Amino acid sequence: MSSTGGTLVNGDAVAYQLDLARIGSRSIALGIDLVVQLAALLIGLTVLGAVLLGSDPAAAHALMLTLTVAVLVGYPTAAETMTRGRTLGKQAMGLRVVRDDGGPVRFRQALIRALAEVFVDVWATAGVVAVTSSLISLRGQRVGDLLAGTVVVRDRIPRSGYVTGQAPRVDPGLAAWAGVASVGLPDRLALDVRQFLMRITALDPQVRAGLAADLARQTAAYVTPAPPSGVPAETFLSTVLAVRSARALSRTARAGTLPAAPVATMPVRRDPPDPETSSSWAAPG
Repeated sequence: MSSTGGTLVNGDAVAYQLDLARIGSRSIALGIDLVVQLAALLIGLTVLGAVLLGSDPAAAHALMLTLTVAVLVGYPTAAETMTRGRTLGKQAMGLRVVRDDGGPVRFRQALIRALAEVFVDVWATAGVVAVTSSLISLRGQRVGDLLAGTVVVRDRIPRSGYVTGQAPRVDPGLAAWAGVASVGLPDRLALDVRQFLMRITALDPQVRAGLAADLARQTAAYVTPAPPSGVPAETFLSTVLAVRSARALSRTARAGTLPAAPVATMPVRRDPPDPETSSSWAAPG
């Protein structure tokens, strides 16, 4: 999984453009959670003090320590684990914690974030470390996020769903074939195809045609049935990658690894093929 800024590219070579939460909205969400925690602590300690009045001081201290740990560590850990990354404060602000591959946080990540919040980011340093780390990080991550491998995002994916200019499209002439095609592209080849489609307009026409033909031949080995005869290499590559990406996004939405949202693919700019260089690859008929 790789990422730059709000761009996440997962193992299926699908690029997501996530709306990363920044320090303002995160601070308000944290403030709400702190109020909830302090209120719970105050009420809990008051009740315990009344119930344990006159009891063994050691037992009373142990119970109070247990309550404090439950509120400061247990609350954010349980909330983020059970709600897929949303404490009460984050729900109020429309935020969510996700793994840096876009997947839902698990117990381990939530626990690491909660422990870091107590001992590093917030409670032990009055929030100075959290604010400093968030301001320095390109993705607004506090220390707990860096340790857990998480980011905080707004709870909706932008309508494009893809990074502008990177998403391929299914060619209308291949729509029927794309609907039944089996695409088993390995991740490395899918990334090569995506990178090629991203920079085709900057390539020399001869180089562009050669790369397209070579990638098309490699890709055809992982696609069944074969595409119709005479399909241009770039059209074939764009359609195959669009099918692969759409199916990966569908699996992701079904698994709940990202908030479900309509995804509109964006066309890749394509110059008209050069008739002298585009015939070096022929789709199997």
